[in-house]
Order: sequence, then C-alpha cells, then structure tokens
Amino acid sequence: MADSLATDRDPLGLYVHWPFCRAKCPYCDFNSHVSDSVDHALWRDLLVRELEALAPRVGGGPDGDRRLVSLFFGGGTPSLMEPETAADVIEAARKLFRFNNDIEITLEANPTSVEAAKMAAFRAAGITRVSLGVQAMDDAALKFLGREHSAAEALAALEAVRAQFDNVSFDLIYARPEQDLATWTAELERALALEPEHLSLYQLTIEPTTPFYARHARGEFALPDEDGAADLYDATQEILGAAGLPAYEVSNHARPGRECRHNLVYWRYQDYLGIGPGAHGRLSDGRPGSTKTATRTHRAPKIWLERVARDGHALVDDAAIPTDEAVMEAVLMCLRIDEGLTGERFRHLFGAAPADLFDPRTLDGLVEAGFLTIDGADLRATAEGRARLDAVTSRLLQNVRPLPGG
Repeated sequence: MADSLATDRDPLGLYVHWPFCRAKCPYCDFNSHVSDSVDHALWRDLLVRELEALAPRVGGGPDGDRRLVSLFFGGGTPSLMEPETAADVIEAARKLFRFNNDIEITLEANPTSVEAAKMAAFRAAGITRVSLGVQAMDDAALKFLGREHSAAEALAALEAVRAQFDNVSFDLIYARPEQDLATWTAELERALALEPEHLSLYQLTIEPTTPFYARHARGEFALPDEDGAADLYDATQEILGAAGLPAYEVSNHARPGRECRHNLVYWRYQDYLGIGPGAHGRLSDGRPGSTKTATRTHRAPKIWLERVARDGHALVDDAAIPTDEAVMEAVLMCLRIDEGLTGERFRHLFGAAPADLFDPRTLDGLVEAGFLTIDGADLRATAEGRARLDAVTSRLLQNVRPLPGG
C-alpha cells in the first residue's frame, strides 16, 4: 500500500548544513563560521534530532512513505565533520524515509580537509558522491580567492577522493580579475584533462556582505566587463559541450547520467527538507496541487543548538507560499535547466499548462527573440536565454494570468 501511495508524490531531497570552515573566503556570503572547537557529539545528536522533528512535515516518520532521492551535506565545509556524524544522519534518514535504490548522497569538501583515511570513512558512512571546492587551477588565482590550498594540493585531494568515489564533481570560479579568454580556455583544458564527471563553473560575483565588496569598491581590483564575462561564458559552453559535458543548468556541466540529482530537486521545484543552521526548505506532501511551505532555520550556530535542544527544531520561518509566489519560484528555478518547465511539471504543481499562465504576446516575443522555445506544453530557455536568464524571467513574469480557480 505504501508504494501505491508514494507513486503520485514528488521525490524528496534532504539538505544538511554544516556551518564551520577553517577560514572564511573573501568572496563567500554563505552561512559559514570559523570556530576553534566544535562539540562533534553534540552536533551529531542535534542534527538527528531536528531531522526527526521535521520529517513528519513531508511524509516522513517510522511509518512514512515519502521517497528520498538525494541527501546533500553542504556548508561551510562538511568534510570537517566526523564521518560518524554523516553516518548517524544517514541512518536516521533511512529510518524516516524510503531511500531510492540509487540514492545520491553528496559531501562537499575542500582540498585542505581531504585525507585519504577520512574519505574512506565517509564512504563507509554512506556517502556516494563528493563535490570538491578546487575553485582555480593556478596558485596566484587561489591566493587572490583566499584559498588555503595550492593547485598541487587540489590535484592531490582530487586523486584521494577519486580513490574512494567514482562520482566526483569539482568547482571552478571564473571571470576573475585580469582573466581573459585565452587564460580561461587554458584553465578549462587543464580541468578537462582530469576527465571530470561533473563540473560546476561559477562566475565571480561581488556580494555586499563579503570582504571582496569593500576591496572592489576601493578599486583594489576590477572584474571583466559584461562583454568580457559573456565571452568567457560562451567559450565555456562551447568547450565543455564539445568535450561531452554539456550544460544541464546555467552553471553546471555533466556527462550524461552524472547530473547532480540533489540540485535537480531544487531546479525542478520539488520538495526538499533543510536541517542545520540557516537551512532552507520547500515542504509539501508532494501530491499534485499541494501547497508548498517555505522554511528556514536560525543562522547562528549557538542559537540553533539552543533551540534544537529546547524545541527539537530551530525554525524561524515557516509559512505557506502564495500561489503567485510559487509560480515565480517555479519559473526562476525550472528555466535554469535544459529540460525547462515541462507541461507535466506545471500541471503537477498548479493544475495548468504554461500557456494558460503567461501572456501570449510576451511569450511570442521571447520566442521570436530566440530566448525561449515552446514544444507542446513544454517551455524552455535557449542557450541565449540561459545566458540572460534574469532579464528573460523578469520579462516573462511581468504579465502573469491568474491560475484557473486561483
């Protein structure tokens, strides 16, 4: 009976936030903290406790039937966790949800925290995939980015990870100061020589809460202009596509079958449960037309610990998402990926097709301009559209019709 109940439900992702790093990178605006000491036993206990408290919100529990397709340990630097912490969280999740037979369980890691013995322990704990924060392939760029590892150390870490895992991704940051097309092309070729299964390639952005913001404002460095950054992006698509790692999302490239399943949960606007300090969630019962709830836990590690110890969770936001906001979120997420916003997905979420919602003149204009394609009831951004996605989605969402019955 449980199987039949689960068949009409969206799959579920679980995100676990580990907030600690050895050092804070000057470009990073994530919820990460540097701490001299961490009570690993306490964190292990309270992460499990928050998971057990929130799982019933998405059909989890001892008698739950919700299918878990991905579990992602993010941060911060989750590879600084003790492997026992990952093992306990995975085991707790296994008791609360129906694990997909090929569930993807990812651990983010930095090269400075990769040790061969520890990677073996993480594999034994249940990790199936590692995402390594390489960020650059040369020492000068790594120094600018505030990274504590060298290019040689990154390569050694990648080798140690691959000795334990056959599903490995690594990140690079581009559009750095003084980076031109030739240097970025050469860096991509060095990356491709490592035969990656998955690459995440992020354009450097200057966020207001980071040290880079003040340094950039003082004129200490300059980034490539808009045309230069666009050239780097276009070259990335061409080079990686030719190498068999096409973009399946704006910033992510993978060999067929190696796409990050957890991130696809986000981009398909499926449900995910977030635990740990500052973790976000989108919760529902997963059935067609069900209302989504937005959740967020307290960002501060100390306060998070206190509230989970007291209440079982540390939620500070917990509210139903109005339909018009849910439509906006779905469009913003789904058009990031190559499959786009399918008619089937839209009907599951809202009981309508994309053509029922968007102004036909707006749609036609974006199609004629080469930014969107419409195939039956499926709406997709073209490569040109994904390169200008903020402008495309802003235009698309200007004239939205009320949903039937909405």
